[in-house]
Amino acid sequence: MLRALLEKKLPAIWYDNAAGAALLSPLELLYTVYVRRVRQRYLHGKKQSYRSPVPVVVVGNLVVGGAGKTPLVLAICQRLQQQGMQPGILSRGYKASTEAFPRVVLSSDDATEVGDEPLLMAQRSGAMVCIDPQRARGARWLVEQGGCDVVLCDDGLQHYALTRDVEVVVIDAQRQLGNRRCLPAGPLREPAERLKSVDFVVYNGAAGTHGDAAFAMQLKPSVLVRLHDSKTINVSELEDLTSAGAVHALTGIGNPTRFFTSLRDLGFDIIEHAFGDHHPFNAEDLNFGDQRIIIMTEKDAVKCRAFAPAQAWYLPVDAQLEENFYSALLAKITHAAARLN
Repeated sequence: MLRALLEKKLPAIWYDNAAGAALLSPLELLYTVYVRRVRQRYLHGKKQSYRSPVPVVVVGNLVVGGAGKTPLVLAICQRLQQQGMQPGILSRGYKASTEAFPRVVLSSDDATEVGDEPLLMAQRSGAMVCIDPQRARGARWLVEQGGCDVVLCDDGLQHYALTRDVEVVVIDAQRQLGNRRCLPAGPLREPAERLKSVDFVVYNGAAGTHGDAAFAMQLKPSVLVRLHDSKTINVSELEDLTSAGAVHALTGIGNPTRFFTSLRDLGFDIIEHAFGDHHPFNAEDLNFGDQRIIIMTEKDAVKCRAFAPAQAWYLPVDAQLEENFYSALLAKITHAAARLN
C-alpha cells in the first residue's frame, strides 16, 4: 500500500509541482552528495573500473522510469549490424529470477527468469544478450566468450564500475527532467549538470534537432500483432478493430501515457489499465469480464504470451532517428576502437 501511495504521490511532486518537494530536501541533499562522491571516486581512480578491450556504449537516462532506452538500444544494434559489426547487448536483468551470472538470454527463455526487457531484446535483435547485475563482469563475458566487438549497455549510466567510451542519454520530450531535482524530491538519478558530460542526448517524442549533441527520436508502430498466433495487421489497415468499440489498453511500463496516446492516435477508443513498471502479469490481470480486444506493449507481451486470451494483441514500436545521429555515433565508436587497438 505504501509503495502504491508513493508511486502516485511522487510523480505528482516531480512533474506536476504538487506540494512536498521541500519536505524531501534533506534526503535529496544526502542523495546528491552521495552520487557525486561515487562518480568522483571512479573518475579520480580511487575506485577501480573495468576497461573493456572493445568500445562500450551506454544508453541510459537521468530520470527514473521509462524513457525509451530499449527501442534505442535495438535501433543502434541494428545499425551496427548493418555496418558489419557484432554488437553484444548487456543488461542488468531487472527482476530476473536466475541466480547464475553472467547469463545468456535466449529468445525461448521465460521472462520471469531473465527479465522482460532482455528477453524482448534477444527476440528482436538476433544479437548476443547477456544479463548481469555486475556489468563489468557481463561486459567481459560478451567480449571474451561472446566474441562481440561492441558492447551496448542497456541502462547503467550510473554504473561507473564499467568504463564507457560513449554515453547516450534518453529523455522523454514531454516530461523532460521534471522539477530538475534529485531523488526523492525529484526524478533525477544524478544532478542535471551531468548532461554536460555525456556524448549524446536523445529526446524521445521530439521533432527536429535540438543541437550539436541532441537529437530527436520517434517511436513508430508499423503493425499490430496477435499474441496467440502472431497474426499481424498493418497500422494503416486497422479500421475493423478501431470501429469495433472500446478496447482494453494494458501496460506495465514506466510511462504508460505515451502508449495510451499512441493507441488513441491510431484511432482506438481505449479503456486504460496501467500497472506498475515490470509488473509480473498473470492470467487474471487480463480478465476484464468481457471479450473486448486487449492491446499491450511488446515488453508486456513477452510476459503474457503463455496465458493471453485469443483477443490479445501487442503493438511493437521502432525507434526512428536522424541519420546524422548514427553518423556521429559510428564516428565515436570507430575512434574508440582505433584507440583501444
